[in-house]
Amino acid sequence: MLKISKRQALILQFIRKNNNTPNQAIKEYLEKINGETLSRITVVRDIDKLLKLKLVERIGKGRNVTYKEYLSNDLLGFFDAEQYFSKGPDARELKFSRFNFNLFSKLAGIFSKTELSESELLNKKYQNRIKKMPEAILKKEIERLMIEFSWKSSQIEGNTYSLIDTEILIKEKREASGHKREEAIMILNHKTALDYIFSEKKQIKKLSIRFIENVHGLLIKNLNINKGLRKNIVGITGTSYRPLDNQHQIREALEKMVKAINKLKNPLEKSLVANLMIAYIQPFEDGNKRTSRLVGNALLLADDYCPLSFRSINESDYKKAMILFYEQNSARLFKELFIEQFKFSLDNYFK
Repeated sequence: MLKISKRQALILQFIRKNNNTPNQAIKEYLEKINGETLSRITVVRDIDKLLKLKLVERIGKGRNVTYKEYLSNDLLGFFDAEQYFSKGPDARELKFSRFNFNLFSKLAGIFSKTELSESELLNKKYQNRIKKMPEAILKKEIERLMIEFSWKSSQIEGNTYSLIDTEILIKEKREASGHKREEAIMILNHKTALDYIFSEKKQIKKLSIRFIENVHGLLIKNLNINKGLRKNIVGITGTSYRPLDNQHQIREALEKMVKAINKLKNPLEKSLVANLMIAYIQPFEDGNKRTSRLVGNALLLADDYCPLSFRSINESDYKKAMILFYEQNSARLFKELFIEQFKFSLDNYFK
């Protein structure tokens, strides 16, 4: 994961707010913030680091040189998570405290051509492996991935079941002692929803709102959560971002998201956008991120891409990546984690 110093983060933040920024203005800003004199060479060295990392770009020559943030895509702005989350939700400066409808025109091109071609190459190896795999072993591998996904996706939502207890619950329908009944239901609902997307994988090349609602309905069954699009305002723990609070607008946003996803060509792009946007729209009373992860996997399976178990993801990193998308519309950290998990699944299943 990319790291920069606190001073470099301040420079990037200043350039982000003040495009076409000269060296002197950056130097004066840092001196004002830090209350100390800085040499020109120190500032230049930090800017050079940001240039090498492709976080800023140089405009012009000689004395007319200025700097602006480098973005290959508007949704790939860099934020150092450790520094960003050193402030509480009320102290952070949000670029978007409310839903940004302009997002829908920017969802293509989050992955570079190199990233997509590398992923496609890796996935072809996976496809070749499963073609040669005996059916009994393939079924066991699918079961293993299902168990580990059900465990991790539930854990992200605060479920305290261990992986071993999750395996026993799914295979033997035996609940672990010392846990709430709702935790077992959550895990078993994941398994039911996974069975559904595996059985429907060839029918969902074109995503629909109905399919998303079906997945959500399976995930929240017997958990005292209302089905269908929410009618009430919801808040999200850890952020001041507020999703849409109007059912008509929620449906409109879902329609725009589905249309945008169906226009995308690459399954990895489709899955990433579903993971981000369902969570961002928050169309349901509860279970939104669970639904986003399941729908993301359904879109991968529909095109014979390896699904993600998220087994090795750090829950804190996952939540920070989502909040960065809510507050800054930056998908960069989530994309890094998503690619890591895709490669993890390719390395750890169906071999």
